Amino acid sequence: MIRLFAAVEIPESVRLRLTFLQGGVPGARWSPPENLHLTLRFIGDVDEVTAGDIDEALGVLQYPAFEIRLRGAGEFGGRDPHALWAGVAPCPELQRLVAKIERALQRLGRPAETRKYAPHVTLARLRDPPLEKVQEFLAAHSLFDSGPIAVKAYSLFSSHQTSKGSLYRVERTYALDG
Repeated sequence: MIRLFAAVEIPESVRLRLTFLQGGVPGARWSPPENLHLTLRFIGDVDEVTAGDIDEALGVLQYPAFEIRLRGAGEFGGRDPHALWAGVAPCPELQRLVAKIERALQRLGRPAETRKYAPHVTLARLRDPPLEKVQEFLAAHSLFDSGPIAVKAYSLFSSHQTSKGSLYRVERTYALDG
């Protein structure tokens, strides 16, 4: 079995800027720069044949290139935060690409994604952080803006668990038109 997800790779210059945000929250396990990405669709564990079918389905999708901006910071979990993230400014083109990928996966028999898509780049996983430190982090980085990021492709990643955390590997990259 192989664990897959589709994502946009973040340019190295922006990943570096994101690493400068990482700090100041006890209990945070910060994402290494090479793991910073924008997930489009988590696919999950599949066998090799299904992985090949997914690759083929994503390989024939056509979609124009576009731009995104990472903007602001947030958390998942509310009163019990479990993740910190950099947000994505509203982008209809991104939403349409995600919907197109979703339809392609459903045609292959993959279950529909039940969660509303909330585009973000995960900066850290949290374990019992002090709430005041999370709030300080959010306030300090609320005005973060990456500037425009050209999205000319997206990739199919595999995820492998190691003793040091997840290791992500690009399995295939799909160019966007334009």
